[in-house]
Amino acid sequence: AIIEYGSDFLGPIPNLVIFQFNPESLSRSIQIPTRSTGSQSREVSQVGNSPTETITITAHFNASDELKDKNILAQAFGVGTRLAALEKMVYPTNNIGGLIGAAIDAIGDAISGGGDEEEVVQSMPRKAYPKLLFIWGPMKVLPVIIQSMTINEKLYDKLLNPIQAEVSLTLGVVNSDPCSDDWIAKGALEYTNTVKEAQAIANLANTVSQVVDLISF
Repeated sequence: AIIEYGSDFLGPIPNLVIFQFNPESLSRSIQIPTRSTGSQSREVSQVGNSPTETITITAHFNASDELKDKNILAQAFGVGTRLAALEKMVYPTNNIGGLIGAAIDAIGDAISGGGDEEEVVQSMPRKAYPKLLFIWGPMKVLPVIIQSMTINEKLYDKLLNPIQAEVSLTLGVVNSDPCSDDWIAKGALEYTNTVKEAQAIANLANTVSQVVDLISF
């Protein structure tokens, strides 16, 4: 699944897209920063920029079962609702959330009697890129950004709503920033790294047995 958090999308309700089918494969690419060499570098093992990870998957969506069950949303939009939710995770604009935010401000002013006589001007617009978590089972929860998205609509109903689609996603894992106040992203990254380290330590059991076999040979 991919979940958008920390936004004003429908208030406390998060924008969540659960993959209807588990993708058949997941491709992970780790880009390692170039290490400095030559006379300028005294310690080639010195850590500079952290490696960056890119994840590529293809999600499949099909409304056939929902149409057989006469699901209202499927009859009206096919798989369009899930595609729209994914697309929303790419753009910073949030018209619905902005309207809800404006309504909340108006209600707050009415309750407080209008506040100060001088009008308060908000200098920054209510737009920001979505904060996303990519959830791949219980062992991998990562803060990501969507670097690219390709939507292939394959079948349509009579209203030309897509009822079958494939979405190719390239996700960039967001590295932890010590100055960031995004505790959800930090916690998710720390959790996944801890699981990875635990698995690496568990691999020592296999390594020890293999070394013993080599020595005995």
